[in-house]
Amino acid sequence: MKNLYNDSRFRLIIFANIASSIGSGITMIAVPWMLVSSNNGSAVFGYVTICMTIISFLITPLVGNLIDKMSRKKLLLTSKIVSLIVLLAFSLIGFVGLSYEVWHYIIIYMIGSLYYTIFYPTMFALNQEIFQKDQYKTLNGTMEVQGQLSSVIAGALASILLSKWDFQYILLLDVLSYAAAIYFYLKIPYTWTNIRKTKSISKSRATEGLMYMLKRPAMFLFLMFSVMPFIGVMITNYLFPVYLADVLKTSGSFYGIQGMIYGVGAVIAGIIVPIIARKIGDEKTIIYSVITYTIAISLIIFANVPFYLSLMFFIALGNSGARVARNSFLMDKVPNELMGRVDSLFRTIGLLLRIVLLAIFTEMVSTGLIIYCFIMLSGILIVASIFVTLTWKKGFEANENDISLEVEPKLIAK
Repeated sequence: MKNLYNDSRFRLIIFANIASSIGSGITMIAVPWMLVSSNNGSAVFGYVTICMTIISFLITPLVGNLIDKMSRKKLLLTSKIVSLIVLLAFSLIGFVGLSYEVWHYIIIYMIGSLYYTIFYPTMFALNQEIFQKDQYKTLNGTMEVQGQLSSVIAGALASILLSKWDFQYILLLDVLSYAAAIYFYLKIPYTWTNIRKTKSISKSRATEGLMYMLKRPAMFLFLMFSVMPFIGVMITNYLFPVYLADVLKTSGSFYGIQGMIYGVGAVIAGIIVPIIARKIGDEKTIIYSVITYTIAISLIIFANVPFYLSLMFFIALGNSGARVARNSFLMDKVPNELMGRVDSLFRTIGLLLRIVLLAIFTEMVSTGLIIYCFIMLSGILIVASIFVTLTWKKGFEANENDISLEVEPKLIAK
């Protein structure tokens, strides 16, 4: 195996991701704060968040098809250039002396959300394309560490800059971070060619990812239920602040401590999970990670403040561990020419679940049933743990009678 850390492509990707993650992370912390600080801002931010989740749900299959249709490097560069131009335009509003309005914050938040919808699946497919199979575990572990450390740095910088800088300077910092990322991506040596020879394919290319997974029902269920810890994290981003304030009666600073402990757990997962996966395999690592997350989230309602913080470490360990091992599993099992559409299939399912659960839990929280939200979430994760275990035992090979896709791709990435 070529040493991953000596690979110039890997270093360029890490440098680009660190730059853009910190810049966009600060902006995506600042914008919600600006929104909720405005008149009726909390309600507006809630509506915007729900709308963007629905939009992401609708466009994710199209993004997956686009990822498999064009150069992944070109798609990443295009999304970053468009984001840079929009953010530069909005930063100029402040520099010419105009005041920012609520609709400015809404558009910036929407652009940031759309960027994330494109960036993460594209980067995932690009990594699978240009690196070797025996590098996947180390690759995904390192990407997890990079992402978590970037988030921690962005949060720390945002807490300082929000009180010292005007908003246009924060946007300008984001513009500069995107410019740095664009420079690093342009330096990546990469050539992509896709020659698809078909005989008589009547179905849409967009459905090929679904057809591929339906021929492997055990793998489909395994991957679908193994994503539940991530869904749980997205839901608890809403539930935890309410639980801390209304049930545990903590101060706002405690939420920052929780975030730091979560970051530590996620970084440790990114370091140790690739080592564990090499010994016991990605499948068992996913199962143990999902079970770890399930146990931790199920104990939340019994926790006092110190116990709550210790559980946060295991919640991070379970979620990040499942994601790192699951990404390696996907890279190993799914052909790269289908990765965009297969990955977008599960992202779409995840977004749909988030929309449904957020709607249910929002109503329950409004009537004071926050404890029952966690009980319901625990039940969902227990079911997910059972299905992940059972489907793994069934195996993941396609049925022998299945007819493979009549596609002969040629991918070249140097």
